[in-house]
Amino acid sequence: MDAIDRSILRELQADGRLSNQELAARVGLTPSPCLRRVRQLEDDGVIQTYRAVVDPVAVGRGFEVFASVEVRRDRDSVAAFEAELQSTPDVVEAYRLYGAPGSLLRIAVADSDAYERFWTDRLIALPGVTDVNSQMIMKRIKSPRGVPVD
Repeated sequence: MDAIDRSILRELQADGRLSNQELAARVGLTPSPCLRRVRQLEDDGVIQTYRAVVDPVAVGRGFEVFASVEVRRDRDSVAAFEAELQSTPDVVEAYRLYGAPGSLLRIAVADSDAYERFWTDRLIALPGVTDVNSQMIMKRIKSPRGVPVD
Protein backbone atom coordinates (compact mmCIF):
# COMPACT_ATOMS: atom_id res chain seq x y z
CA MET A 1 0.00 0.00 0.00
CA ASP A 2 1.50 3.31 -1.07
CA ALA A 3 0.79 6.96 -0.27
CA ILE A 4 -1.90 7.22 -2.95
CA ASP A 5 -3.77 4.21 -1.55
CA ARG A 6 -3.60 5.82 1.89
CA SER A 7 -4.93 9.09 0.46
CA ILE A 8 -7.81 7.19 -1.15
CA LEU A 9 -8.60 5.57 2.19
CA ARG A 10 -8.51 8.92 4.03
CA GLU A 11 -10.83 10.52 1.50
CA LEU A 12 -13.31 7.63 1.46
CA GLN A 13 -13.40 7.44 5.26
CA ALA A 14 -14.28 11.15 5.34
CA ASP A 15 -16.91 10.82 2.59
CA GLY A 16 -17.81 7.41 1.20
CA ARG A 17 -20.16 8.99 -1.34
CA LEU A 18 -17.44 10.72 -3.33
CA SER A 19 -17.75 10.08 -7.04
CA ASN A 20 -14.77 8.37 -8.61
CA GLN A 21 -14.18 11.59 -10.55
CA GLU A 22 -14.00 13.69 -7.35
CA LEU A 23 -11.92 11.08 -5.52
CA ALA A 24 -9.44 10.93 -8.40
CA ALA A 25 -9.08 14.72 -8.40
CA ARG A 26 -8.48 14.79 -4.65
CA VAL A 27 -5.75 12.14 -4.73
CA GLY A 28 -4.05 13.34 -7.91
CA LEU A 29 -5.02 10.56 -10.31
CA THR A 30 -7.13 10.27 -13.41
CA PRO A 31 -10.43 8.40 -12.89
CA SER A 32 -9.45 5.08 -14.47
CA PRO A 33 -6.40 4.27 -12.29
CA CYS A 34 -8.23 5.64 -9.25
CA LEU A 35 -11.11 3.23 -9.81
CA ARG A 36 -8.66 0.35 -10.29
CA ARG A 37 -7.02 1.17 -6.96
CA VAL A 38 -10.35 1.42 -5.14
CA ARG A 39 -11.47 -1.92 -6.58
CA GLN A 40 -8.15 -3.50 -5.53
CA LEU A 41 -8.54 -2.11 -1.99
CA GLU A 42 -12.04 -3.63 -1.92
CA ASP A 43 -10.85 -6.98 -3.33
CA ASP A 44 -8.02 -7.09 -0.77
CA GLY A 45 -10.49 -6.51 2.08
CA VAL A 46 -8.89 -3.19 3.07
CA ILE A 47 -12.18 -1.44 2.28
CA GLN A 48 -14.71 -3.72 3.90
CA THR A 49 -18.00 -1.96 3.20
CA TYR A 50 -19.76 1.37 2.67
CA ARG A 51 -22.57 2.59 4.89
CA ALA A 52 -24.52 5.65 5.95
CA VAL A 53 -24.00 7.13 9.42
CA VAL A 54 -27.48 7.61 10.90
CA ASP A 55 -28.35 10.06 13.67
CA PRO A 56 -29.60 7.85 16.54
CA VAL A 57 -32.03 10.54 17.75
CA ALA A 58 -33.66 10.73 14.31
CA VAL A 59 -34.56 7.03 14.48
CA GLY A 60 -35.69 6.98 18.11
CA ARG A 61 -32.50 5.53 19.61
CA GLY A 62 -30.91 8.58 21.17
CA PHE A 63 -30.27 7.00 24.58
CA GLU A 64 -26.94 5.19 24.39
CA VAL A 65 -25.31 3.06 27.06
CA PHE A 66 -21.99 1.32 27.41
CA ALA A 67 -22.52 -1.94 29.27
CA SER A 68 -19.57 -3.82 30.73
CA VAL A 69 -20.64 -7.44 30.76
CA GLU A 70 -19.05 -10.38 32.53
CA VAL A 71 -19.71 -13.77 31.02
CA ARG A 72 -18.79 -17.14 32.49
CA ARG A 73 -15.27 -17.92 31.29
CA ASP A 74 -15.89 -21.14 29.46
CA ARG A 75 -15.92 -21.70 25.72
CA ASP A 76 -19.60 -22.68 25.43
CA SER A 77 -20.87 -19.70 27.46
CA VAL A 78 -18.76 -17.20 25.52
CA ALA A 79 -19.78 -18.69 22.17
CA ALA A 80 -23.49 -18.70 23.10
CA PHE A 81 -23.31 -15.12 24.41
CA GLU A 82 -21.57 -13.84 21.28
CA ALA A 83 -23.93 -15.71 18.96
CA GLU A 84 -26.97 -14.26 20.73
CA LEU A 85 -25.59 -10.72 20.40
CA GLN A 86 -25.68 -11.09 16.59
CA SER A 87 -29.49 -11.16 16.67
CA THR A 88 -29.88 -8.41 19.29
CA PRO A 89 -30.48 -5.16 17.36
CA ASP A 90 -30.30 -2.88 20.42
CA VAL A 91 -26.64 -3.86 20.76
CA VAL A 92 -25.02 -1.76 18.04
CA GLU A 93 -21.40 -2.62 18.87
CA ALA A 94 -19.88 -5.44 20.89
CA TYR A 95 -16.29 -6.22 21.86
CA ARG A 96 -14.62 -9.09 23.69
CA LEU A 97 -11.93 -7.63 25.93
CA TYR A 98 -8.78 -8.93 27.53
CA GLY A 99 -9.19 -8.97 31.32
CA ALA A 100 -12.20 -7.63 33.14
CA PRO A 101 -14.81 -6.84 32.09
CA GLY A 102 -14.95 -9.59 29.52
CA SER A 103 -17.17 -7.68 27.08
CA LEU A 104 -18.13 -4.13 26.28
CA LEU A 105 -21.41 -3.38 24.51
CA ARG A 106 -22.76 -0.16 23.07
CA ILE A 107 -26.52 -0.20 23.27
CA ALA A 108 -28.89 2.27 21.58
CA VAL A 109 -32.50 2.53 22.74
CA ALA A 110 -35.18 5.23 22.96
CA ASP A 111 -34.81 6.30 26.58
CA SER A 112 -34.03 5.23 30.13
CA ASP A 113 -37.25 3.23 30.45
CA ALA A 114 -36.47 1.35 27.24
CA TYR A 115 -32.99 0.55 28.56
CA GLU A 116 -34.43 -0.72 31.83
CA ARG A 117 -36.76 -3.03 29.89
CA PHE A 118 -33.87 -4.18 27.68
CA TRP A 119 -31.64 -4.75 30.73
CA THR A 120 -34.33 -6.74 32.55
CA ASP A 121 -35.83 -8.70 29.67
CA ARG A 122 -32.85 -9.25 27.42
CA LEU A 123 -29.40 -8.27 28.65
CA ILE A 124 -29.19 -10.14 31.94
CA ALA A 125 -30.91 -13.10 30.29
CA LEU A 126 -28.20 -13.52 27.66
CA PRO A 127 -26.37 -16.86 27.93
CA GLY A 128 -23.57 -16.91 30.50
CA VAL A 129 -24.03 -13.34 31.79
CA THR A 130 -22.94 -13.03 35.42
CA ASP A 131 -22.67 -9.24 35.84
CA VAL A 132 -23.60 -6.04 34.01
CA ASN A 133 -22.33 -2.53 34.75
CA SER A 134 -24.09 0.21 32.78
CA GLN A 135 -22.64 3.61 31.93
CA MET A 136 -25.05 6.05 30.30
CA ILE A 137 -23.52 8.31 27.68
CA MET A 138 -23.94 11.95 28.65
CA LYS A 139 -22.44 13.48 25.51
CA ARG A 140 -20.65 12.17 22.43
CA ILE A 141 -17.40 14.11 22.25
CA LYS A 142 -15.84 12.39 19.25
CA SER A 143 -17.58 10.12 16.78
CA PRO A 144 -15.90 7.34 14.84
CA ARG A 145 -14.33 8.77 11.70
CA GLY A 146 -12.36 5.76 10.55
CA VAL A 147 -8.87 4.60 11.43
CA PRO A 148 -5.68 6.57 10.81
CA VAL A 149 -4.01 5.33 7.63
CA ASP A 150 -0.64 7.08 7.92
